[in-house]
Amino acid sequence: MLKYIMILTGILTLAACGRADHIGKPPEFSPAMNSSEHVAMLSPGLPARAEQRRVVDEASLWNAGRQSLLGDRRAMARGDILTVVIEIDDEAEISNSSSRSRNGSESLGIPQLFGIPQRIDNDLPPGASMADAVSINSNSSSEGDGSVSRREELTLRVAATIMEVLPNGVLSIQGSQEVRVNFEMRELLVTGYVRPADISRQNEITYDKIASARISYGGRGQITDMQQPRLGQQVLDAILPF
Repeated sequence: MLKYIMILTGILTLAACGRADHIGKPPEFSPAMNSSEHVAMLSPGLPARAEQRRVVDEASLWNAGRQSLLGDRRAMARGDILTVVIEIDDEAEISNSSSRSRNGSESLGIPQLFGIPQRIDNDLPPGASMADAVSINSNSSSEGDGSVSRREELTLRVAATIMEVLPNGVLSIQGSQEVRVNFEMRELLVTGYVRPADISRQNEITYDKIASARISYGGRGQITDMQQPRLGQQVLDAILPF
């Protein structure tokens, strides 16, 4: 009995681990220090040009440097920050129907075959005859209807950090945002790859220009806990065959 009690206690403990950070208190923010974005800002990588040439260029107001009056201040190096604009307004509606019907009939009889059917009829039970030996009828039909209606609308803005500059010049970005309202934490995560040419002069890029985009918008807290089935119910839904 003690063994089963310990096993049950362990299962209950594991089930509560996901909620332990906000039982009786608001959810904790994820630490910003030592995160992957913070590390990228601390180590921006090697400079793209010699230090002497950079000093000469910065002495002019008309050079193309980022510190110049007319310089390009778009994110382009590891550790730089740009704004990702997420404006999803998708709508899809699909409808289809199908119908199939088939009828079949087969009949086989041997009324005359050298008198053999008549001789066999004498040995058959009353009412049976070889005149209509086999008769088969079949009928099948199927109908199907299906429809899909979907509407998604999401408008968000999040600052992302350039994590790496790939050899072909493509930028790997990653951004996160957490907003806590009372006892509910809303989380927004964005990762993907962008071209420097797709970044606007306002240092912004839209989500449809991000390759391998991974956008997650959800939350954790008391409201989310109430909307999710309990761990035991999820396990039963996965293993029960009916």
